[in-house]
Amino acid sequence: MSNGQHLIVLSGPAGSGKDTVVRELIEKHPEIEVSVSVTTRDKRPGEREGVNYYYISTEEFERRIAAGEVLEYTHYCGNYYGTPKSEVDRRIASGIDVVLIIEVEGAANIKRLYPDAKLVFVRPPSFEELEKRLRGRRTESEEKIRERLARALEEMEYACDYDYVIINDKVEQCAEELYQIVRGAAQF
Repeated sequence: MSNGQHLIVLSGPAGSGKDTVVRELIEKHPEIEVSVSVTTRDKRPGEREGVNYYYISTEEFERRIAAGEVLEYTHYCGNYYGTPKSEVDRRIASGIDVVLIIEVEGAANIKRLYPDAKLVFVRPPSFEELEKRLRGRRTESEEKIRERLARALEEMEYACDYDYVIINDKVEQCAEELYQIVRGAAQF
């Protein structure tokens, strides 16, 4: 990567507020773009095709993996999630700062493929707050919530492998910290 564009990989447990922080970042800095991931999970209320995710079948996802069209992917809580290679390469070639919101396993793979990528881990202010956020969504069963909480504990152990860790206590502040990382001016 050259000409000042940056590839930022954002990870964190479900409920840490990654999507909310990135929405705030993009609202204030529309020159930064988010790579839209592909998933086999069902669309949640209010989500839009090509904005939140590309929603495809398991068979189509597996075809894309075999064809080398997915940079990284994970099977998380019963569904595939991944990053289309074309989404990232097109933006980088255009000199655009790109944010990827991906799982911890995928982050390590992206760092291998794009060594200049900056890895940012978003943590909730507390585990109790994380549970409150997940329950507040009212989109998942109790079993899924427990599964996501258990997975969150595992994921938080990977935070030490990231270039930056930011706490999402206040969305605006967290988005500003992320912007400073994108700009390469982080002082923390």
